[in-house]
Amino acid sequence: MDPSAVERSLHRYFFILYRLAEMGAYNRTIKASTEFLAERLGVSQQTASRYLIDLERIGWIKRTTTVQGTLVRLSEEGKTQLKRVHSGLSMILEAQYPPSLTIEGVVFSGLGEGAYYVTREAYRRQFIEKLGFDPYPGTLNLKLTSDYDVKAVAELDAYPAIEISGFRNADRTYGPVRCFRALINNREKGAVVMALRSHYNRSVLEVIAPVYLRGKLKLKDGNRVKVTVFVEVEKPESEQG
Repeated sequence: MDPSAVERSLHRYFFILYRLAEMGAYNRTIKASTEFLAERLGVSQQTASRYLIDLERIGWIKRTTTVQGTLVRLSEEGKTQLKRVHSGLSMILEAQYPPSLTIEGVVFSGLGEGAYYVTREAYRRQFIEKLGFDPYPGTLNLKLTSDYDVKAVAELDAYPAIEISGFRNADRTYGPVRCFRALINNREKGAVVMALRSHYNRSVLEVIAPVYLRGKLKLKDGNRVKVTVFVEVEKPESEQG
């Protein structure tokens, strides 16, 4: 069967599993006629019967057919499926991990500014302290090619960031930098940096990491890269201090 068709079937089966649990089949055996189940699901009796057969086949329910009706109870595997979704929803709804934005861009060669700014010692010390890594001397530059990605980057202005303070030396003033932790191509940890006194506009994303990303991920100009940007979550006052 086509993998996408299998995935659609599993999504449908989960809904049926949820309905059965709602009817009491999570902790006990229930009697569920195909007629009643069909009514609850908005499908024909034949389809409801097929769903039960399929759920039993994949091991999510235990089913016994009697003259009085069909006896159904969720199996341990069926309960596990519900617990996995419950756990995922809990993390999302209770904000147990930072929300994220996924942004895609195309690699291009920059002007070399990133290496200059990242290696300023006052910046570097703060990167190490606040981001937890010593950045490779340079940035990975990504050109955003869709309106969605440009808008997603603009949305970051509304979220609290990891703030890198500006400083001044004998020659010039260096402005503050806003950072967001990030995961590059689902593999390498790093951070998105904004306002490294850049000449780029909002259609460019600059990324730093403790490793040389081009080399580690075998990237060349023109390659597409996905960056998952994690938004910092401010704790309520009751949880601070």
